[in-house]
Amino acid sequence: MPASASAGIGLRLPHHTDFLAMQPSTGWVEVHSENYFSGPALVVLERVRADYPVSLHGVGLSLGSATGVDDTHLERLKVLADRIAPFLVSEHLAWTGADGTHLADLLPLPLHEESLEIFCRNVTHAQEVLKRQILVENPTTYLSFPESTIPEPDFLAEVSRRTGCGLICDINNIFVSAHNHGWDAQTYLRALPREAVAEYHLAGHMPGEAESAGLLLDTHDCAISPAVWALFDEALRIIGPCPVMIERDARLPALSVLLEEAALAQTRLDAQARSADRVLVA
Repeated sequence: MPASASAGIGLRLPHHTDFLAMQPSTGWVEVHSENYFSGPALVVLERVRADYPVSLHGVGLSLGSATGVDDTHLERLKVLADRIAPFLVSEHLAWTGADGTHLADLLPLPLHEESLEIFCRNVTHAQEVLKRQILVENPTTYLSFPESTIPEPDFLAEVSRRTGCGLICDINNIFVSAHNHGWDAQTYLRALPREAVAEYHLAGHMPGEAESAGLLLDTHDCAISPAVWALFDEALRIIGPCPVMIERDARLPALSVLLEEAALAQTRLDAQARSADRVLVA
């Protein structure tokens, strides 16, 4: 497992060749689980795993589905996790399908007691089958359900309390959702249980000039904005350091660009660690 303050990158398929050739000095890598259930990509992941800690980040388990988790999908994830031995396994506060129909998106769910019970039941089932803790990532949202009665960070905190799962704190998702709904992002961070947060995500969204206008879109196709970096600094002060991942899913730049952003994240993690050490000495 990487150090508690280690920065890594999301390894995407187009970067496989460059990553193996460069063998970059990065703390760890995260991959989308479903891309590695079979085929030549799995061989590449095994080569990467020989030298780097790996985190498996799923997008298709549909933990928010009222019809339950697809056990075939869950079993394939278990086979992959047993083979790769990741240091983290994670999914989303979302649903992605039901009754065998899979949808190519992370869909929001109303946040109330019934959905909380369903989500916790699915998380518990997944952890029992996988025989390991999973992390749940906060979503990006663009609308609110009138049926929702539980604030999102409180919902996540209760899921963690009831199931023992950990949390991914996606800084960009918080920033975008806070803008879209008029939330206070720092209040959101303070509502998360510090002990449950085991990973940060950093990504880009619609270019910065839109931040003072209408709806923001979580595009994952550009550099991390200064405002998201500033919110990450706040998260480090409020929650503390843990592994952080640079996430890019579209308009992929050269691998070196992602590694540069990871180096910036590592600089912030190291600065926070030095600050904490000074407090302890004082």
